Amino acid sequence: MLFRFFENLIDVFKPAPDAEPPAGVTRFYLHYLRQVWPLLGGLMVVGFFAALVEVALFDFIGRLIDLAQTTPSAQFFAEHGREMLGMAAVALVVRPLLFGLHNLLANQTLNPGLTNLIRWQNHRYVLKQSLGFFQNDFAGRVAQRIMQTGQALRDSAIQVVDALWHVVIYAGSALYLFAEADIRLTLPLAAWIVCYIATLRYFVPRIKDRSATASSSRSKLMGRVVDGYTNVMTLKLFAHTRDEERYAAEAMGEMIDTVRAQTRTITTMDFVITCLNGLMIVGTGGLAMWLWSQSLISTGAIALSLGLVIRINNMSEWIMWVVNGIFENVGSVQDGMRTIVQPRRVADRDDAVPLEVSRGEVRFEQVRFHYGKPGGVIENLSFEVRPGEKIGLVGPSGAGKSTLVNLLLRLYDLEGGRILIDGQDIAAVTQDSLRAQIGVVTQDTSLLHRSIRDNLRYGKPDASDEDLLAAAAQARADGFIPALHDHVGGRGLDAQVGERGVKLSGGQRQRIAIARVLLKNAPILVLDEATSALDSEVEAAIQESLETLMHGKTVIAIAHRLSTIARMDRLVVLEHGQVVETGTHAELIARGGLYARLWQHQTGGFVGVD
Repeated sequence: MLFRFFENLIDVFKPAPDAEPPAGVTRFYLHYLRQVWPLLGGLMVVGFFAALVEVALFDFIGRLIDLAQTTPSAQFFAEHGREMLGMAAVALVVRPLLFGLHNLLANQTLNPGLTNLIRWQNHRYVLKQSLGFFQNDFAGRVAQRIMQTGQALRDSAIQVVDALWHVVIYAGSALYLFAEADIRLTLPLAAWIVCYIATLRYFVPRIKDRSATASSSRSKLMGRVVDGYTNVMTLKLFAHTRDEERYAAEAMGEMIDTVRAQTRTITTMDFVITCLNGLMIVGTGGLAMWLWSQSLISTGAIALSLGLVIRINNMSEWIMWVVNGIFENVGSVQDGMRTIVQPRRVADRDDAVPLEVSRGEVRFEQVRFHYGKPGGVIENLSFEVRPGEKIGLVGPSGAGKSTLVNLLLRLYDLEGGRILIDGQDIAAVTQDSLRAQIGVVTQDTSLLHRSIRDNLRYGKPDASDEDLLAAAAQARADGFIPALHDHVGGRGLDAQVGERGVKLSGGQRQRIAIARVLLKNAPILVLDEATSALDSEVEAAIQESLETLMHGKTVIAIAHRLSTIARMDRLVVLEHGQVVETGTHAELIARGGLYARLWQHQTGGFVGVD
């Protein structure tokens, strides 16, 4: 119950503003630490009293020696028994309670809670980034930075809290107690404090910079390794294993060089501080013995001063590593911020409303889009798809067909013009509601590394198994699903499909995708090379299912095999991002333009269309 209480003090999944995190390092830290400030404050208070107890025990050791010298042994417990019992209670009860509370707050509350709160909020923000964001980086590097940032920020925050009180309490209390014995006893410690701070000020910024560089190189290596694993089939097909080794080795060599530069700085700092600590111990011990020889301090003061400086020596080594860890973690946070703190290129407006589709009319008005370049993709494109109409987009590669579909789905924002669905500008509606009203089957179907059931339920989360099997039957997927099995014993709907659906054939993946869209049952349907992965026999078998899928819907279909879209109500022919022809298959053939030439190239005139 005690553990569970502390573990539940941070709600990792609590509602939080879905906004871009601040760009500055300090503001980035405060953005997350502000959410748990009472717990961090509690950790600071506990740390303060724990450090006081530690110093009090050292002070009592010195006092105990003096008492033993001045009190007859037979009367010692009678005169000082209560004081002994009081310090015993501090050592046996208060100290364990304070350190136990500190560990509960640090290990049970902040370590898992704060770390995963940061990861969750960063993941939520990055997950809603535009398609271009993910296309411009390694998936492995993005994931690495999300994971490392939470842990690094938490570690550095807790380390600062712990180190702060140990430095202030130990150094301040030692100076006070030394001065109480003899002001001259403070000189070696004061000199050490000045030199210690100067050493940290010199080395720490260098460690921070080199840590950020090392973290970046680790993320780069992770990105290259994951990229190779993700595309292992391509590696094997082209027999490029050695090239892939060299590609990863280059990043690993770069990482090793940056880590070596970092560790050289750390080793040098460690050596300097060890020398300073030796001077402090010798200086304080020698001075204490000289003052004692002059009868200026007591024997207890010698024990106190030597005990404290040895403790400070050990603490300084710990603080050095803590400070090094803090700035190494700050470097990792800075590296993570390069991915996390980026504005979303496609975002809902503040006044965005849900899209309501009653008819399914789609209009493209003076659409312009060039992926941020001066030109070359889509320029001043306009056409209309009437409610329930089925059109085919036709054109040579690079004509802008798939780009137009991406713009309809608002995977990118337009650079000019607008797209309307039932008179509603898609830029003014929420992205989720827009995509909920459009069913899509793409030419490159990649499934989630989950079960068949989970993949199908992306189309309809509350679908029953009966619904799933009915959709699978319509998509002609019911013939292979029962025979599927995986290495953990999953069968049929429970079988895992592997990363991107690699355990299924291209045709099987495509049929699962079609079944998923059947379940979604959206009023607008986009078929982007929907049957490209199917052989002719299977394609013919599911044409009836596609007809069922398209019934009563507004359909926009793209296909390089013109025979698959020639039966559409109307064809829109694109070239260089503009509409050059529009009409039925028969009308376009009779016109003898671009479509007729494309048809002639594919069929040689031998394929007829009813």
